[in-house]
Formats: sequence, C-alpha cells, structure tokens
Amino acid sequence: MATILLLGSGELGKEFAIACQRYGQKVIAVDHYEGAPAMQVAHAWEVIDMLDAAALDAVVAKHAPDFIVPEIEAIRTERFYAYEEQGITVVPSAKAANYTMNRKAIRDLASKELGLKTAKYRYASSIEEFMSAVDFCGFPCVVKPLMSSSGKGQSVIKRAEDVDRAWNYAMEGSRGDLKEVIVESFVDFDFEITLLTVTQKTGPTLFCPPIGHRQERGDYQESWQPIPMQESHWLEACSMADKVTKALTGAGLWGVEFFITQEGPYFSELSPRPHDTGMVTLANTQTFNEFELHARAILGWPIPAVERLKNGASAVILADREENEPKFQGLEDAANVMGTDFRIFGKPFARPYRRMGVALSSGPESVQYHVENAKKVASFITIH
Repeated sequence: MATILLLGSGELGKEFAIACQRYGQKVIAVDHYEGAPAMQVAHAWEVIDMLDAAALDAVVAKHAPDFIVPEIEAIRTERFYAYEEQGITVVPSAKAANYTMNRKAIRDLASKELGLKTAKYRYASSIEEFMSAVDFCGFPCVVKPLMSSSGKGQSVIKRAEDVDRAWNYAMEGSRGDLKEVIVESFVDFDFEITLLTVTQKTGPTLFCPPIGHRQERGDYQESWQPIPMQESHWLEACSMADKVTKALTGAGLWGVEFFITQEGPYFSELSPRPHDTGMVTLANTQTFNEFELHARAILGWPIPAVERLKNGASAVILADREENEPKFQGLEDAANVMGTDFRIFGKPFARPYRRMGVALSSGPESVQYHVENAKKVASFITIH
C-alpha cells in the first residue's frame, strides 16, 4: 500500500481519492479548510496554508508519503524539488508542477522552447505594463492571472473602456502571492478541446478521445466526448501534447487544452492532473475514467490502451446563493432521467456560481443529445 499526500481536496481530488482507495492505496487529503470534498473519503486529512513552506514541510515529514499529488495551484511548489531529493515521487514531477502551476512558465516552454503554435501574448505585473500588453495584443484580447483556477480572474477585453475593469478583476482572481497576468491575442477558433494525455513510467503515451466544452465566466459549463474533428488536426494536437508532456517529465494524466482553428490546433494551457472538463469520463465514456488513469499511471501499472465506449456529456450544477451546509432539492427528479447520473461534491459551503455537483449522460445517442440530457438533469437540482 502506497501513501499518497493529496495537496488540494476539491471535487477532482475526491474522485481521485476514491479511485486510489479502490486500488488499495492510502490517501491523506490536505486543504486550507476543514470538510473539503476529498477529506470526506480520505484515510486522514490536514488543514494548512499550502503557501506556507514550513507548514507544508511539517505535513510531509509527519506522513512520509510515497507520492505527493498536487490538485490546485496555490502551493509552495518550489519545495517539491527538495521532496524529490528525499526520495518522494512528486506527480507528475517537481518540474511539471512548478512549470504548470504558473501560466508564464508553461507558456514560455510551449512557445519559445518547443515552438508550439500559441496566441500572441505578453505579461504584466502593473497597470502600465498591462496597458502596454493590451496595445501589443490588440482588441479583442484575453486576460488571465498567472496563477488562478476555475476561470477566476479571466475576462475578454473588447474595447479600451474594459481595461481597468479587467485588470482589477484579474487581481481579485489571482491565487497565492503572485500578482501578474498574461494577456493573449484572441484566436479565431472553431472550438476548444481538452486532450486528456496519459504518460506512463514504462508504456507509451496515450491520448483519450477529444473532449469539447463550453465556458462562461472562464469556467466550463458543459463538456462532451468525443468532439468530432479532422483527423489531421487530432494527430497534430496529439503530437503537440506529446512534446510538452515529455519536456515536463513524469507519469500521470494531463489535461492539455487546444484552440482548434481552420489551420489546426493552437496550444492554450496544460494541467498536470485530472481536468474539470474530463469529469465527463465519469459517465463511462471510455475504458477508464480520468481519475483511474491518473492513479494507474502514478502507481506504474500498465495501461495498454484507452478506448471509447460510448458518447457522453457533463453539465455543472452551480450554486446561486451563499449557504453554509447547503441542502439540495430535486434529486429524485434528476434520478428519474434515463441514461443519466449525477455527483454532489459535498462542499460545506456555497456561493454564487460555485460548482457544487455535476450531471452526467451517456449512451449511443449523439453527443448533442447527451449535452441536453445532462443540462436537463442539472436544472432539476437546486440549493434550498
């Protein structure tokens, strides 16, 4: 039995913890507040500020894990190199965690070192630099904090009057102590995909069927698998994902995001862990869901292939109010829809637009049918 220290205990961490426990592993869940979703299913849990290096060191020393698995961005990731020197496996690697927890490092790696196609971009850590970056990228352009999650702080600038608002919103949405943003020119894309990529300790790199998704406020609302796309664009995206994950090193599942244009894919972002849009795989759309793939790759178990089983979709269940210990209604109605399922994450408090659960739909019907079916299920479930 391996001991896995999970840094971040949200809904993705919860499903990963469940997968690990089904495979006979021990999970210690860590987050900055008590009662986080993964804590509810872990063997043990800790509450610390993960940006506090001393607190992080103390938890690592206390539990002596075999693996450290980061689930969020707000972690003192530079400590990961020291943990690797102690013989602990950081997932996928200390290098990967440090690069991908900061959009600046991963974008420069992809664009400057690997030569992958990306949007034009510049960084800014002051309002003056920000205005210069907007001028360089032109209208419309996209603004993202270098460290954030679930779309917090992201916005689109369409005209000069939006600049101050976008800067303030980005600063409010920044996680941790890094107050810097990336400004990107807008890519005229047909659609976006998440390419779940699995790197193995000994086996070949595997690519899951591509996932389409729709966003609002920078956060995903629905995802579906597979999304139809040209085979040449799919193969180019696989090649780009292979290059960037090899450069970052390590075994695990990665969520690699692309804009798909008429000319082909543009690299957008990368997460070295299960991706929120990949929750569609909980609908059994492929041979293993993304959390099982992450666990198997980390443990070094062989994954011969990932095959599509059926079409599917997910739709988020959002809170519309602030509420402690939220209660849900409409679960019976949701459960009555054929070919569907749902997950309630168990978050101990709600706020407007916070993701509280996900609805799932799968079967032989078209992906559009399953998107509408999942949205229908999500619409039944409300907080009261």
